[in-house]
Amino acid sequence: MAKKTTLNAKNLEALGTKRLAELLIEISTGSAAHKRRLRLELAGEQSSAEVAREINKHLSRIQRARSFIDWRKVKKLKADLETQRLAITEKLEPQDPDEALELIWRFLHLSDSIFARSDDGSGSLIESFHAACADAGRIAKASKTSPEALAEKLFQALQDNGYGQYDPLIEEMIPALGTGGLACLKELSTQWLDEARQEKPRREGRIIGMSQNGPIHEDEVYSRHDGLSAHIALEAIADAEGDVDAYIALQTEQARKSPVIAARMAERLLKAGRAGEALTRLDQASPEKGRSFPVLEWEQSRAEALEALGRANEAQQFRWRCFQALLEPQHLRDYLKRLPDFDDIEAEEKAMSWVAAYPDVNAALLFFMEWPARREANALTLDRHAEIDGNDYEILTPASEALKERYPLAATLLLRAMIDFSLENTRSSRYKHAARHLIECETLALQIDDFGSYEPHDVYLDKLQREQGGKTRFWAAMDRLC
Repeated sequence: MAKKTTLNAKNLEALGTKRLAELLIEISTGSAAHKRRLRLELAGEQSSAEVAREINKHLSRIQRARSFIDWRKVKKLKADLETQRLAITEKLEPQDPDEALELIWRFLHLSDSIFARSDDGSGSLIESFHAACADAGRIAKASKTSPEALAEKLFQALQDNGYGQYDPLIEEMIPALGTGGLACLKELSTQWLDEARQEKPRREGRIIGMSQNGPIHEDEVYSRHDGLSAHIALEAIADAEGDVDAYIALQTEQARKSPVIAARMAERLLKAGRAGEALTRLDQASPEKGRSFPVLEWEQSRAEALEALGRANEAQQFRWRCFQALLEPQHLRDYLKRLPDFDDIEAEEKAMSWVAAYPDVNAALLFFMEWPARREANALTLDRHAEIDGNDYEILTPASEALKERYPLAATLLLRAMIDFSLENTRSSRYKHAARHLIECETLALQIDDFGSYEPHDVYLDKLQREQGGKTRFWAAMDRLC
């Protein structure tokens, strides 16, 4: 049974409305956000018009603001935006969808001014606007706005989509647009694309880059952006209409040779039951041999096309070759799940042996961490520690962190690889990290009963002091951390 002092609705109700009102006034004092929330609640008790007035008033404040939003203020702004968005959808939409549509549209139009003055590396702000796109689609369906008017509003938004804030909007608005609205949007977007292609970019404004043809001017980039935005809109419309050929027709001959674009075309062709054509498109855009990274979308699409054509064995062989070449975990997962019971166990063991002997030990370590296969990662590190590239800190740092609890010796060897690389190559910008790694090695040494053939920590430290004693900035960093 919950105590009477536990914070829950039932216990708070016992305080009575008068005392709760006094507490709310006290708690909201000095908090603009809390006061806005209370005003919205009070407005909701009066009428939908009063709710709309409160929301409009605050959106105007946000629109007028000019101060820079650094990363420390992003969370507060996000909460404020969510309060307004939820007020539109929860309080206004059920009573007045037409007014709610106007306000959610105004909410979306805040995005440009906000992103122009903000620093949001987390992407949390754009999440609010993408959520508002979904809201707009739902509200538009319930409103009395004509499909043609919606198409006009949507088209205007897409013309100002510099931050990707309207990316989900076409897909979300499809139910409200219907056939007529989509046709109208398609006509507007086609005209937009034609104009962008015909217009010769003005080579004016400040120079912001260089190309093989000379300097790139700001106005020239704006023209290219218009063409790209119109192209993306028409692709979304083609998908909405289920018109595969229209989607393919939008791709240039050069684009069709791109493995990623070919994979997108193949995905749509496969859904349309045109597997043979999908495979042809894919094979016409084969990735270059000897590449150092997988083109996952292309490789997966090709395997799916082979399966759709009844060539399942060939598809499996292709997945296995792709896995062997560049150790992409998804290929092995796709391969194993299509094997009969027990065969997959043997195949996985074979795959782990292949990875353990892979020429690039860092790539092998990354695979084992992503699979995950911690035991195999430990064995690989102990067996091939001399081959590890200590420059690859983006792999080694999380790997050492993941291994240190169960395999402290392997974690130590990975840390040492990064320390040695930084000092031997005089990477002074990494000395602070190297010093932190060395202190961590000292802590891990307490968990290692037997270093085996590897240097114990005190021996390794003595060697560093002898060979790298002149790296004064590193040892100064050590002194600061100790």
